[in-house]
Amino acid sequence: MNVKIEDSWREHLSEEFAKPYFTELTNFVRQEYQTATCYPPGRLIFNAFNLCPFDKVKVVIIGQDPYHGPGQAHGLSFSVCDGVTFPPSLQNIFKEIQQDLGTPIPLTGNLTRWAEQGVLLLNATLTVRAHQPASHQGHGWEQFTDAAIKALNAHRDNLVFILWGGYARSKASLIDSSRHLVLQSVHPSPMSANRGGWFGNHHFSRANAYLIEHGQEPINW
Repeated sequence: MNVKIEDSWREHLSEEFAKPYFTELTNFVRQEYQTATCYPPGRLIFNAFNLCPFDKVKVVIIGQDPYHGPGQAHGLSFSVCDGVTFPPSLQNIFKEIQQDLGTPIPLTGNLTRWAEQGVLLLNATLTVRAHQPASHQGHGWEQFTDAAIKALNAHRDNLVFILWGGYARSKASLIDSSRHLVLQSVHPSPMSANRGGWFGNHHFSRANAYLIEHGQEPINW
């Protein structure tokens, strides 16, 4: 199957494209995009992979679903297009970065700048129907994105995996914590963050300290 995805990722995920579940997933997604409004735009479904080649990954931040409002999702977890109001979770991410690193809150919620530095902003499900969160869960995307996590775990060393909230934390079983740094906390959404455990988690400074310790450039968060 000819999937338009960055070459190094194609190499590591080629077996997935040949499996029956992926054919079924492709048919489902194609039908959804033809009959309903879905996000992100079709050309950006694999944006996280295309902006962050396999051998360039330093940090993996796992989300669950794309944003389901107009003009928000562009294929990167937690990120929104330029000019879009920051969703509550992203507001809290920026607040924690400000507290952790002392950097000002940025003017845009577009996290392409992170992806280009080696942050894989990976949603477990890569597509969604407009205004229907979780509408594309359970159709095969999770198997595909789990395969991406497993490939990174197996073929790379000293990565930082950042898992926020129960869903992302369930992926910890796919990661060898003796070879990678796994950072876990509650989700940055207000419902979770305001109960405690989000603010002060220092994930951004801890990630950078680990990267520096292993001879890599830190991320300019």
